Amino acid sequence: MIALASLLLATAAPPAVIIDETKVVRQEPPPHGAIGMSTAYRISDVVPQRLMEFRKRVLHPGAAIGEHVIAHDEVYYVLSGEGEVMSDGRKAALKPGMAAYLYDGANVGIRQSGKEPLVLIISYPLAKRTGN
Repeated sequence: MIALASLLLATAAPPAVIIDETKVVRQEPPPHGAIGMSTAYRISDVVPQRLMEFRKRVLHPGAAIGEHVIAHDEVYYVLSGEGEVMSDGRKAALKPGMAAYLYDGANVGIRQSGKEPLVLIISYPLAKRTGN
């Protein structure tokens, strides 16, 4: 019985990591082309042994994440503002409450449109566990 309890403890999940977005925020050009400026909340960067990326990004007026081929499925979820997502040459308008589910191998990008900044949650799996 003691051996089983030890085994269960050895495979227990690590404790939760709580991240305050004000501690991981930075101003930087968006990735894949540095088109305009953005506010990046690099939330999952501080999580040890993570298997996924989870970020909040604010694309300032005129900013865009340039088109790039992705090597995993990826989700852009719009919190506020308006934008346009591109996937393999197809464009679609996005507004708050909408998500773009993008597939592995697609050539994708997103740009801010409208008067307000485009606030996104971006999430995707990592190829392997990263240790911080």
